[in-house]
Amino acid sequence: MILNKISQMLCLSIIAIATSSSVLAAPKFAEFSESKQTIRGVVSQDLEAASAFQRGVTLYGREDLEGSALAFRTALQRDPNLDIAHNYLGNILLAQNRLEEATQEYGQVIQLNPNFTEAYYNLGVVLQKQNQPQAAVTAYRQALVLDPTLSAAHYNLALVLYEQGQIPDAIASYRQAIHFDNHNPDAYFNLAIALQKQGQAEEAITIYRQAVEQDPENAQAYNHLGNLLLAQGQDSQALKVYREAIRHQPNNPTVYYNLGVILYNHGDYKNASSAWNHARRQYTAQGNTQQAQEIGYLIEQIARGKNPTTQVTQTATTPTPATQSVSIPTPTAIPVPGENNQPPTIPNSEPTAIPIPTDNIVTPEPANNTQVNLGQ
Repeated sequence: MILNKISQMLCLSIIAIATSSSVLAAPKFAEFSESKQTIRGVVSQDLEAASAFQRGVTLYGREDLEGSALAFRTALQRDPNLDIAHNYLGNILLAQNRLEEATQEYGQVIQLNPNFTEAYYNLGVVLQKQNQPQAAVTAYRQALVLDPTLSAAHYNLALVLYEQGQIPDAIASYRQAIHFDNHNPDAYFNLAIALQKQGQAEEAITIYRQAVEQDPENAQAYNHLGNLLLAQGQDSQALKVYREAIRHQPNNPTVYYNLGVILYNHGDYKNASSAWNHARRQYTAQGNTQQAQEIGYLIEQIARGKNPTTQVTQTATTPTPATQSVSIPTPTAIPVPGENNQPPTIPNSEPTAIPIPTDNIVTPEPANNTQVNLGQ
């Protein structure tokens, strides 16, 4: 009975952290220099509108959202055709989670200027947050038609495509995101997850390594990499990865547990027990008493001398990954590295980046309720 209990618990084996980067890339602003903003009565022929707009930009830079919104509305009262003021207002409303109003503002931008790349991207972001994936895809694609180099749009598009089960297309979009911005660790991490899901283990391993090079604090990436190496029979490499993960995340119980599993598999029961003790304490501190108790049971059996060298066969006790080919985590959404004038990242519950409008879209009508007409 005791040996069966140990076998059952060990067969739970490698724990794959199921969460992943779910952050959308941040909203975009039209990019022009500050001097242009000031000199340009060009934003408007109406001097009062131009002055109010400039005041809004200044207040926005100071993170005074209410003050900047008031200034932009004043500018729009004087000049309703100020597309860029609508874009700023949309970003402010998005930051305040007033999604329907933000959608309307971005729709106004596109009606006034169908070639306003950032508006399509930002519209994609807000549609993604409203759980309208198809409309978001259309918006991102339109942004990319106007600017194929917009990395954040490729990234957010990949997030939506992955969620829709279009894995090959998501992989292609992540590759494009990395091509135009090779300093986004979340793009590497999510690409590795998608490749792993497609059974492309060797390339996934390579991409996970690039993800942890860029973000050494990403415990999930280390854990997935270690699990995948273990599944590929590269135990010594997996061991190094788990130890490196602990160096960066000394309070991560999952990695300690997985380290204990691999040590246990190789007959190093003393160090396995030590690793599991770390995991148990940390699970206890987190309030995960069930996991802590199960690990405690394993430690207790080893301490009593019930080592598998004599009492449990290799096949009965060898821990294996949670799923046959290593559990596939959901992509993470983590903000794309900040750009000038970007508001704070607005986390999304699923993907890894806070979307910004992109791709092929016909000029949308301002949204009514949650529906936005993006055209055909």
